[in-house]
Amino acid sequence: MVAISPKFKLLVDITTVVTFGINFFVWFYPDLLNNEGQCNWKDETYESNYPILDEYLSTTTKNFLVNGLPFLRKEQEPPKDDSIHMFLFGDPQINGNWPSTKYIKRLDNYGNDYYLGHIYQTMKNRLRPSHVVVMGDLFSSQWIYDSEFYNRTLRYVTRLFPQPDRYIENVLSTHSKHEDYDWKTWLKQEKEMNPIDRFNSRVYNDVYDWTDLNRSTPNFDNPLFINLTGNHDIGYSGDATWQHMARFHLLFGQNNYVINYKKGKENAWRIVVLDSLTLEGPALQEEFLNYTWSFLSYIKSNENPNFKGSTILLTHIPLYKEAGLCTDGPEHKYYINNEREPYKNGKLRSQNHLNSTTTKQILDIIFPNKDKNGIILTGHDHEGCDNWYNLENDNEWKASKERNEINRKSIREIVVRSMMGDFDGQTGILTGNFKNGWDFDFSYCSFTVQHWWWASKISILITVLLQSIVQLTPLFSIF
Repeated sequence: MVAISPKFKLLVDITTVVTFGINFFVWFYPDLLNNEGQCNWKDETYESNYPILDEYLSTTTKNFLVNGLPFLRKEQEPPKDDSIHMFLFGDPQINGNWPSTKYIKRLDNYGNDYYLGHIYQTMKNRLRPSHVVVMGDLFSSQWIYDSEFYNRTLRYVTRLFPQPDRYIENVLSTHSKHEDYDWKTWLKQEKEMNPIDRFNSRVYNDVYDWTDLNRSTPNFDNPLFINLTGNHDIGYSGDATWQHMARFHLLFGQNNYVINYKKGKENAWRIVVLDSLTLEGPALQEEFLNYTWSFLSYIKSNENPNFKGSTILLTHIPLYKEAGLCTDGPEHKYYINNEREPYKNGKLRSQNHLNSTTTKQILDIIFPNKDKNGIILTGHDHEGCDNWYNLENDNEWKASKERNEINRKSIREIVVRSMMGDFDGQTGILTGNFKNGWDFDFSYCSFTVQHWWWASKISILITVLLQSIVQLTPLFSIF
């Protein structure tokens, strides 16, 4: 008769306990790894729907379970008009697979998709945001063919940020056809479009669902997704092509637009999505710069006169600041002696920040109301950063770690830390509350390196295997 040795049984028991512990850690990481309240909306708590929890558990334990297990919560009223609930995810930069890619790297890419997806799903189920913003650099390189662009886009909307089919019909259809996009037709349409018509097509009011523009309330089951252009998606202006821009528009949306909320009311606010990759040059396609500056000009002339609220500016490249305030200091590089692509020589190759002149123009236009708070959220610098832009001498904006509101309300800029595993899988949480005006609060909910996610999955497989041996061995001894 075959028997399980005590030592093997002890090994199985220890492995099972370790597996439970690792998976508990992975699923409850917001409260295990972060300070109290850091992974919630500002000044918001949840109540239990089960009196037995209040009776037998300490407040700390009860809050831990209610935060981590939404089904234990008492159903809450939807947030009122005087709150903003937004997630920010910095630079996921997902890689692709090529014929030469080794299998271990393919497996790593596969796991990384679901690691990032675990972060999003955990936080979405916990907090149910109204808006989700990915800060650009969705992919790791813009130098990919349309076919690979489609492959990564499908992974993006099914693994990293899963959405129902009706929200991604265009992605599914494009991927199934797998045909190179007709960017030349799009180019012709863009060039023929009247500037004011282009701007008007990029102005929205009270939009909470891209599939239903008439929806007037937040969609907490499927929040409004905003994808910013990053240099790894369309390129810096010195190498951004019509093909790059066309396929981004096709699958991720426009690169410049404004969404007004509660327009004309006391609690008015707006989101401005600005393509900072096409603000400075010299550019490979100067039209892109013209379109973006035209967009800003029309915001100033057409939108600002009737706008009395606060602005959330979303863009990829951080605004100018002196060296030492962030990990990346100001830097612009240009193509020089590029023998392989000589037509790029002299054009912008890369940049860490926008320059000081561009920064001043943006701040003056996007934040016209001196008595209103505003916030800027950017990506690009994976380490993240936090500063204030203060207006000094009535016409000079200067970045600082301190706020100075002598001349007007200061504008905060958060460079959102990357959600990649090397930067501990961050979720940026932006809460806006309206009292006498809009106040914005930002916090990070940190996960950890991707190895812990892998450990949770591998430990489950090992435990299932070992437990199967324990359970099946007595059965084999019968025969």
